[in-house]
Amino acid sequence: MSGGNTLWHGRFEGGPAAELMAYTESLSFDRRLWADDIAGSVAHVLGLVKASIISEHEGASVLAALEQVADEMGAGTFVFVEADEDIHTAVERRVTELAGPAGAKLHTGRSRNDQSATDVRRWLKRELMAVAGRVVDLQHVLLDRAVAAEGVYLPGYTHLQRAQPVLLAHHLLAHGWALGRDVERLLDALERIDVSPLGAGALAGSSLPLDPDVTAEALGFAARFENSLDAVGSRDHIAEALFVLTLIGLNLSRIGEEIVLWTTDEFGFAKLDDAYATGSSMLPQKKNPDIAELARGKAGRLIGDLTGFLATMKGLPLSYNRDYQEDKEPLFDAVDQISLALGAVTGMIATTKWVPDRMQAAADAETTSATDLAEWLVQRGTPFRDAHAIVGLLVRRTLAGEGSLRDLVAVHEALGPDAAALVAPGVAVKRRTTKGGAGPAAVAAQLERFRAKLAELSAAVAPDLG
Repeated sequence: MSGGNTLWHGRFEGGPAAELMAYTESLSFDRRLWADDIAGSVAHVLGLVKASIISEHEGASVLAALEQVADEMGAGTFVFVEADEDIHTAVERRVTELAGPAGAKLHTGRSRNDQSATDVRRWLKRELMAVAGRVVDLQHVLLDRAVAAEGVYLPGYTHLQRAQPVLLAHHLLAHGWALGRDVERLLDALERIDVSPLGAGALAGSSLPLDPDVTAEALGFAARFENSLDAVGSRDHIAEALFVLTLIGLNLSRIGEEIVLWTTDEFGFAKLDDAYATGSSMLPQKKNPDIAELARGKAGRLIGDLTGFLATMKGLPLSYNRDYQEDKEPLFDAVDQISLALGAVTGMIATTKWVPDRMQAAADAETTSATDLAEWLVQRGTPFRDAHAIVGLLVRRTLAGEGSLRDLVAVHEALGPDAAALVAPGVAVKRRTTKGGAGPAAVAAQLERFRAKLAELSAAVAPDLG
């Protein structure tokens, strides 16, 4: 094979077939791990020197070569060759070119199995924390919009049918709390990711006096592996990361679906800023909610990343199997898509204009006061099922055209004028008093609790700014 030898050429009489290399290469997608791969190699070299496996002079030579490779990678001047089947091969090949025989000692006591697992865990630590920061940014926007929406209300829905009026702030915070749980799940997953596999070797460790605790500390991991087979033969942390990322995508999809509905002429609850909408190539009047639709559509892609990887992992024996190469593309895709989605959705929500008149007109439909009427009867001793039936009959009569609900309530023997006042516009939304409910006092208290929780999460994802 042209371009150099593989890392395993000594065992084989001839070079690998072109078809094998084309099918098994991972450089096309794992090159984004270059910084993590070099960082892992630096830690490994320091461990080799500390264990007196290579001399300090050799270590310095290899470290200098790794630094140059990092400069070349960062500047985009690194030249890949045909034999570079993955990022690990590429880095080691270039280090050996620069450092000579000392560079050939870089892989001592190490396998691509523990090397790759270390790279991905290190990458995940950084990228998932960045995703958590973006989720928190969206939460801040939701909080700001909730505070600014003081007094605005709209219908709350079940089965996509108008149910009861709720404050807009309450609706926005519902998404904020759900996203907060996503942040907590990311932070929780990061605790299990924060374990160094370096030193596990191919599957059983090494006979050389290497200390995995040294490299774990050098790389900033909280701990090192406990079992070498498990360290290189498990990918549950990636499955967990994919699940959390997918759940974020599902929550963004729900927001997207509401924006799609709210910006239709039929709802008319919101208007998108021009910078966060698209037009039609044929229909001059159109203003399309493409961000919201893609947030909804890409959730399916994320589900595919997760379920596809779970299927790949199913039934694999210990320890390492090449199937595990399939962990990176779905993971990279999920992180990329969620990162883009969070930025776009955050900007969309920050700039969307609400239309309070349309929201409140819909929320003031007389039938949205039905539950308040039933509860008014309950407070006066009527069993709830009886109250439900009384009000349900009045709703049926008003829908049949016998009169407005307010007028029918006013003349009903069990209700009367005092109850009819509950049907007036803007009354029902103020009657929600349950803690955590949608009324003004409850939402005011909720805003303070959400603000405190968001400060806690902000400090966790950006401790230097917390």
